[in-house]
Amino acid sequence: MGFSAHWLALREPADAAARDSALAQRAAALAGPAPLVVDLGCGTGATWRALAPLLPEATRWRFVDHDPELLARAGEAAGRDAELVRTDLADVGALPLDDATLITASALLDLVSEDWIAQLLRRLRVPFYAALSYVGRMEWTPEDPRDAVVAAAFDQHQGGDKGFGPALGPAAAERCARLLEAAGFTVETAPSPWRLGSDQVALQRALVEGVATAAAEAGIEDALAWGARRQALAARTRCTIGHLDLLAIPDGLPQGGA
Repeated sequence: MGFSAHWLALREPADAAARDSALAQRAAALAGPAPLVVDLGCGTGATWRALAPLLPEATRWRFVDHDPELLARAGEAAGRDAELVRTDLADVGALPLDDATLITASALLDLVSEDWIAQLLRRLRVPFYAALSYVGRMEWTPEDPRDAVVAAAFDQHQGGDKGFGPALGPAAAERCARLLEAAGFTVETAPSPWRLGSDQVALQRALVEGVATAAAEAGIEDALAWGARRQALAARTRCTIGHLDLLAIPDGLPQGGA
């Protein structure tokens, strides 16, 4: 499962506005005085752009992704601060987590399986900050009679295999939180919804295209027609897409830092 640089660029301003600032600051504080941040599924470096201003100047970053083009873009953005690791994210045992003081991921949990999360949990010894997981809320103004049907089909499609086994989809953040708590982590969460208006027409249209295509693949015959109507209305549409940010703190870690 991969994302284009174009899609990541379109969504980054909405992600930046949605990301819960207090939880991001907590994650940065817990990284310690000389952080090494391992960013899983780094894309073009959006998590770095969000967290770097909150971290010490000497912070080291290890970007991890399977896409060499995205890795290169992240490395260009972060410069000498970044170590680039190309690997299969599905192979949890191969993830380069050694010496990390904070592990991060953005828009990743809803793509992975429960088994993937369980494997990651067995390797976690430091705080884990996972932002912008889709939670299944999709609201549009003005409404369309098919909104709910299409959204339900999209959520069903999100449960397919995205390269990590059967994905948890909209249930991912909540399920991950419960697994982390059972493993002895203290878990803090905060909503981070996208709130898109007429100033984000390009993102709305790209989002609608993806939702409509997924719903069509899930068996909704008029999903593409729904998408065409939604795209035509994008310039005067508001929508809310639900996400959740999560911060997990290992048992015994001082609450002020690693």
